[in-house]
Amino acid sequence: MTALLAVAGLVSGTGVAQARSDVDSTGLDRYYNQRVAWKSCDHAELDAAGARCADVTVPMNYAEPRGRTITVAISRLKATDPGRRRGVMLSNPGGPGGAGLDVMLTIRKAMTPEVTARYDLIGLDPRGIGRSTPVDCGWPIGSMLRSGGVDRAAFDRNTAVQADLARRCADRHGSYLRHVSTRNTARDMDVVRGALGERRISYFGWSYGTYLGAVYTQMFPGRADRFVLDSAVDPKAWHTATLASMARPNEAAFDDWAAWTASRDAEYHLGGTARQVRAVVEDLITRAAADPIRIGRYRVDQHVVPMVPFVELDDPRKRAALAGDIRLLVDAANGKAVQPSPSLVGILQFIYEPTAQLHNSGQAAVLCGDAAAPHDPDWYWRQIQRDRRQNPIFSAIANNLNACAFWPAPAEPRTAVHNTVPALIVQSTGDTRTHYQGAASLHRAMPNSRLITLADVNVHAIFGNYPNPCVENTINTYFRDGTLPHTNITCQEH
Repeated sequence: MTALLAVAGLVSGTGVAQARSDVDSTGLDRYYNQRVAWKSCDHAELDAAGARCADVTVPMNYAEPRGRTITVAISRLKATDPGRRRGVMLSNPGGPGGAGLDVMLTIRKAMTPEVTARYDLIGLDPRGIGRSTPVDCGWPIGSMLRSGGVDRAAFDRNTAVQADLARRCADRHGSYLRHVSTRNTARDMDVVRGALGERRISYFGWSYGTYLGAVYTQMFPGRADRFVLDSAVDPKAWHTATLASMARPNEAAFDDWAAWTASRDAEYHLGGTARQVRAVVEDLITRAAADPIRIGRYRVDQHVVPMVPFVELDDPRKRAALAGDIRLLVDAANGKAVQPSPSLVGILQFIYEPTAQLHNSGQAAVLCGDAAAPHDPDWYWRQIQRDRRQNPIFSAIANNLNACAFWPAPAEPRTAVHNTVPALIVQSTGDTRTHYQGAASLHRAMPNSRLITLADVNVHAIFGNYPNPCVENTINTYFRDGTLPHTNITCQEH
């Protein structure tokens, strides 16, 4: 533990010089030694919070450090007590593809003053995303994620759409695509560390951010200080199996929601039992396959109807919104003139509309650039059919073919995570995005970690998102003192 204390001395000029000269890779010195030019963030909330932003230069291809360069955008909320400052804490909001420049504004709300006193909180837009050198493939739709449909004809139409998305990315971005990956984002994080004059970084990541954090600990174990990985990805399953693993927990969360909705049949009129509510939603998907549902300016088809519960089942606080949105879709399917709710508009925009804020080709670049996906459409169709009986609503989402089936081969193998870096892993038992077994797998891969379990809650992303004093106290204690629990612990719903 004494080695961790070295970071406290880096506020001095000598410490910064030493940290910047401590570079392991030939030819990368100019990146690690660059001076960071802080400026206004041009972001209302960040600027109001006193944050400053900067662009850090990194090589597009770390194997060719003298070749083309790109930039990654970072923000900084300075430690509130310079006398107690420990170092920097980087972060990632998940996705992949989530822009992280402002994520610390949310996460710090769960931090105690003792924690915010000790760390400069660093937000980062990963390469390919947001204000960093972006991947924007000019897609005609918002996201590649959708259901494969109810039959083979629909699946084949989706396959053609996905092939077109991949082609657009290859045509527009060429070789850059091969260098948008988690391993390169981890390398970018280490350049940021060096440019900020730090020997180590602490870190907080949600969802995909747990995979990024785990990869960083594998690639730079001596640079990792205090790492919290919230709602954890199984590194052995990344990424096709990660998507496939979402089917079962989503069906389970759907059953919970259906029972909740049935108990409120007087309000939503979707059925007086969970089975009746499920039948209504399954029938809605079938109806949308025969005739897409017109609601507002949208025509919601069989590929998108199942995405509505998929998006909204990640948090039990969205139960009422999901019930209301399903009611609206049923009414629209019955020919009533209804307008989508704000929550439904948000989902449909995400899926259908390629806007500057919502294009998700950067997400595809990370997923597809990390690990090769099977290329044969028949493989995916067999997976869907094999799983459909057990998971009738979500099998065709979780097992569906996407643009990765048509992507160039990744430049590097997937990272095998197995190291002794201490970390705190946080997971709810009912998480619909990163299932509980995945967190247990990451815990085994990092045997010096501790696992905090939030029991009997269907929520994805806990700290800073879903208040729980037990989780918050454990994380804040770790960030404050570096003290991990002696054993794994289970927290109850508050």
